[in-house]
Amino acid sequence: MIVVTGATGNVGSSLVRALAAAGERVTATSRAISDADGLEGVRHQQADLIDPESLRPVFEGADALFLQSGGPSAHLLSPRDILDVAKAGGIGRVVLLSSQGVATRPQSASHGDTGRSIEDAVRQSGLDWTVLRPGGFDSNAYAWAESVRARREIAAPFADIGLPVIDPDDIAEVAAAALRQDGHAGQIYELTGPALSTPRQRAEAIADALGEPVRFTEQTPDEAAAQMLRFMPEPVVETTLAILGAPTPAEQRISPDVEQVLGRPPRTFAEWAQGHVAAFR
Repeated sequence: MIVVTGATGNVGSSLVRALAAAGERVTATSRAISDADGLEGVRHQQADLIDPESLRPVFEGADALFLQSGGPSAHLLSPRDILDVAKAGGIGRVVLLSSQGVATRPQSASHGDTGRSIEDAVRQSGLDWTVLRPGGFDSNAYAWAESVRARREIAAPFADIGLPVIDPDDIAEVAAAALRQDGHAGQIYELTGPALSTPRQRAEAIADALGEPVRFTEQTPDEAAAQMLRFMPEPVVETTLAILGAPTPAEQRISPDVEQVLGRPPRTFAEWAQGHVAAFR
């Protein structure tokens, strides 16, 4: 059995579907969870990574664990306690969803400090481990969905600076391979899309998927920060804007790891937009 934490997230929900389709028994867990998908072989169990003791019944009898790194609550986690509970339950393999920023932004509190400490706990756990370090997600474009639906408009900063954003489904498929197959232990995979993509280009891809024009407006960094601060802590906003506005060469590098693991190139943002266009109608 494979335990998927963060099972309602962009990557976790896709991973649950991929594992179920492959015939695996899955325990899907998060703080608030529903079994509305009705997938065969999937049981849903509520638990909280911040409370490792709540994970004991979730981990009992499992073989492998997908551990998401906590998102905005990552600094509240005790990863060593989580992994001790996992080992006690019989888990021998862990795949960690980390972040590219652990390597590229080591001075960032949200990436370098917290993210690195979680990675260190995984590598020192005694389990067979694999670390996934994706960059930006295609699904971050959902932040534009309301303005596209209401006004056919997208506003974003740094209009013409490209990053190799990745489809969360590709991350999930790499995670599924690492959880199910041998040969991935001790690997750190940098996960990116197949090409640099700018906010202006992503807006055009959404317009193409809709078959209707979408107006693009370039925000100032201050305007973007004010918007992000409504739902993100200030240190995360600062790091995010730094990546969007002044990416390092490593953050713009196209990684071969998705293709090496899956035997196919990662999906383009345009493909993601076509597949998720209903959110923007």
